[in-house]
Amino acid sequence: MIFAGIAWDGRGFEVALLDEQGAPVAPAVRFPAGQVAALTDHLRTLDRSGGQPLVCVIESTNGMLDGGLMSAGLRVHRADPWVLPPRPAFGSVDAASLARTAAQRLAELPRLAIESGTLTGRGDEHGRWLRDSEAGTAALTRSGRCFERADGADDDDKVIALTFDDGPNPPHTGRILDVLDRYGVPATFFCVGLHASAHTEEIARMSEAGHRLANHTWSHPFLPDLTVAELAAQLERTDEAIARVAGEQGPRLFRPPYGSRTPEILSWLGETNAGRMVLWDVDANDWALPGADAIAGSVLARSRPGSIVLMHDGGGDRSQTADALPAVIEGLLGRGYRFARVDEMTGPAAAQ
Repeated sequence: MIFAGIAWDGRGFEVALLDEQGAPVAPAVRFPAGQVAALTDHLRTLDRSGGQPLVCVIESTNGMLDGGLMSAGLRVHRADPWVLPPRPAFGSVDAASLARTAAQRLAELPRLAIESGTLTGRGDEHGRWLRDSEAGTAALTRSGRCFERADGADDDDKVIALTFDDGPNPPHTGRILDVLDRYGVPATFFCVGLHASAHTEEIARMSEAGHRLANHTWSHPFLPDLTVAELAAQLERTDEAIARVAGEQGPRLFRPPYGSRTPEILSWLGETNAGRMVLWDVDANDWALPGADAIAGSVLARSRPGSIVLMHDGGGDRSQTADALPAVIEGLLGRGYRFARVDEMTGPAAAQ
């Protein structure tokens, strides 16, 4: 068995290969931001030609790769903080340490599956953090700093917001933008900073088309595993990557990966000018790859006036999302809906 540790930092990714004894199999290889496809092809080639099973290992602060790796047929495990050495100030544990941990403690590392998602094995913990955060979420909502839908929308003004997470991610982001352009529909894109830093053409196209660009952290981490300082750095770097191409887009809109949060993080958001937290009330479940018809059916069945719809242009192969989008738009238009960006739909009162 060969273990591939995959680390991230401010510039991209590194892959280290170790055998079951923890010895290097080959020199570590770096992949700059924007080369996720090349990284995936590299690992898939190793898996098919190495003669030994390949086990890919990511950290809980790296939610950028596992969906695409699993879609490519690769075996992926997640290493959580309590089995790893300390992280650097910005970035994950180094790739060799990830591979070495898997070689020594594989039974303790959850094996991920597309249908159960990145947080396989931590769903109960995630639920506890959400329950612990209910009071803080409610306080932010009352102050106009958090929302999962637009209050006050009704059948007299059937407005809805389409949102897309985890990109930019060529070619799928481009296909989604094509559909939005064809129907003249505005959307909000919650971008991952590492991807935004590399795919500047997609960022520019979103901005030029009038879509809102928003913040989805730098590396798509599970927020309970971050300190407040680490989260602040992720948000700031992502804002900078977007602003370098699209300019300032007004008050920050921030969507926590997986919707994860803690009371400490919510307290920090409430005490600082860290922007507004955007959740959702309609999940298309497109991350689970159920098929285009199922994605469209889920959105149409659950949408109501003021809904914020969660879909994805990144995090793996999003061809199903692009295929489903015309049916989503036409179905909602046929029911009398109009589309708006999240910042437009929530109104100026929530932007304070």
